[in-house]
Amino acid sequence: MDKTLKDNTEEYVNGNTVQQDENDEVIDLEESSDESAASSVDSTEEQMFLDGLDPFLDRLSDTSDDDWYPEVTPQKKKRSGLSSVSPSPAKSCRSGSPASVQSGKRKGRKSSASRSLPFSSSEQKWKSADEPDVEPTQPIFRPKNKPGPQLISTATCSPLQYFELFFSKSVLQTVVENTNAYGAMRREGTKRQWENISIKDLKSFIALVIYMGVLKCFKLTDYWKKSDLYSLPYPARIMSGRKFSSICVGLHFSDPKVDAENDKKRGTPEYDRLCKIKPLYQDMRDACRASFHPSQNISIDERMVASKARNGLKQYMKNKPTKWGYKLFVLADSRCGYTWDFFIYEGKIKSEKSKGISYDSVMILANEKLLGSGYKLFVDNFYTSPKLFRDLLHKKIWACGTVRANRIGHLKTQAPRGNIRWFREDDLLFVEWKDRRDVLMCSTFHKAYNGDSIKRNVKGADGVWAIQDFPVPAAVLDYNKHMGGVDLSDALIGYYTVLHKTKKWYRTFFFHFVDIAVVNAFILHQQMAKMKNQKPLTQKAFREALVAELAGTAPASAPAQEQPVPATDSHLPTYLKGDSTFGRRKCKMCPCKTPVMCTTCRVHLCFVPKRDCFSKWHELADESDTE
Repeated sequence: MDKTLKDNTEEYVNGNTVQQDENDEVIDLEESSDESAASSVDSTEEQMFLDGLDPFLDRLSDTSDDDWYPEVTPQKKKRSGLSSVSPSPAKSCRSGSPASVQSGKRKGRKSSASRSLPFSSSEQKWKSADEPDVEPTQPIFRPKNKPGPQLISTATCSPLQYFELFFSKSVLQTVVENTNAYGAMRREGTKRQWENISIKDLKSFIALVIYMGVLKCFKLTDYWKKSDLYSLPYPARIMSGRKFSSICVGLHFSDPKVDAENDKKRGTPEYDRLCKIKPLYQDMRDACRASFHPSQNISIDERMVASKARNGLKQYMKNKPTKWGYKLFVLADSRCGYTWDFFIYEGKIKSEKSKGISYDSVMILANEKLLGSGYKLFVDNFYTSPKLFRDLLHKKIWACGTVRANRIGHLKTQAPRGNIRWFREDDLLFVEWKDRRDVLMCSTFHKAYNGDSIKRNVKGADGVWAIQDFPVPAAVLDYNKHMGGVDLSDALIGYYTVLHKTKKWYRTFFFHFVDIAVVNAFILHQQMAKMKNQKPLTQKAFREALVAELAGTAPASAPAQEQPVPATDSHLPTYLKGDSTFGRRKCKMCPCKTPVMCTTCRVHLCFVPKRDCFSKWHELADESDTE
């Protein structure tokens, strides 16, 4: 989920964000004057509306700041009529501002919102950017382990070895045993008996699943078609289409006997909704945490796994690109997008200990015993609350996030673009920045204003566009820079996702776990290559190499560079691709490129009047042979 909501007219000038404003030169506020005028009309209807909200507001007013656990759902917002920001913008809609205050459809509701706030809505609490602010104590970063891959720095691993950190042999063996048991149970009493699969068969199956993410076809059967239109020899070389379909049908991850016992508990508190993926689920989470340790900046966000299966775990999020599917809460490294930890949302928990999913999810993932102390956590307005940020601070985890307007008593006031105002509540800084829209932030480690500025392309009164500098709080800059960890991970998964349509909900999670394993393995490869000052593979090349290794079609070892060995056969020059202008390679004798290669030595050599490297190469080879 993207948090930076970049406008469609946004540009980039000299590495700085430049946003075009189609209206005024310095002021682009929403209809604040219209709302204030409308709020004074029809006072009788407004009073009736507020009276209807009295029971709801009374419950909110009884909660102190320390006991406030916000959990706003679309249904609750619709009933209460509170003004708020949309909980999560779509991925394709980014802007230079991390969050904004959106004007509500219902008029005259500001007074009702202010009655349910944990803070006073008085304008006197706000201070201007000119008033000095004391910079809070900065966190001392003390991670549990050294940030980065938890591997030997001098080790050289293949793509398969990185992948096996997440799908180890023990995990594969568990999947094979449970798949064979489930397949035999399904085929019991039928004419066609189940044929047990081996670890090699499961690896070949996973190889084809990843291969299908790189090379897309609309149907699984298309990969084994023999028509001229398709004619893909690789899948049939690895596994027959019938065997692949058989594994798809029998694929299972938990013991069928344990599933049967769990089904008897359906409708009781002891029933485990994730029983069928629990072994693989736990192993995947443990492997993600064990193979990598995040850097100081981390982010938590939701992730949707597409599915329209009829299952109680399925969620609907209208503001997400993937609207129907299973919701995961993910903690990712902000720098590289590594998925460090995640958990599956099983629905609302009816417990006295629960403080709302926005609070509980962060406290589950931000485990200071596993992470360490001094981390800077970035979240969006769904999670941000004073209670959460103060509790994180007690765990020595600092936080920064956008805020919904109705949670801090925000009243729209007309101000020029770039205007900054702020106030503090104990260790919490609340800052408002006027960009194209109002941006509201909360932070436990930022100063109100450090003198930073941002460039915007603004249309003047004369109709001429010009770049102007506007002051910007440091919290906004850091949020835009470090909030996208989960979005980066989602993007890497989305390029070559292996997700297949299936009627079984637990197989959807298996495909997503393969996606997580491949992307995390690729990130480990990138990080290790940077540590050794080597050029890493692209994700596509990494996946291709992984497919070849899983399927057993990769060469046993990388071919060593051939030495110039004289041969008794004649040395004839030939073009690499049959065309003198195509397929040039670096010459073996000089730094120039050539399309010519020796048919016997299999090396690239220049063969032109001014650079006859072909003759020189073979003369040196003859001399070494004579000696």
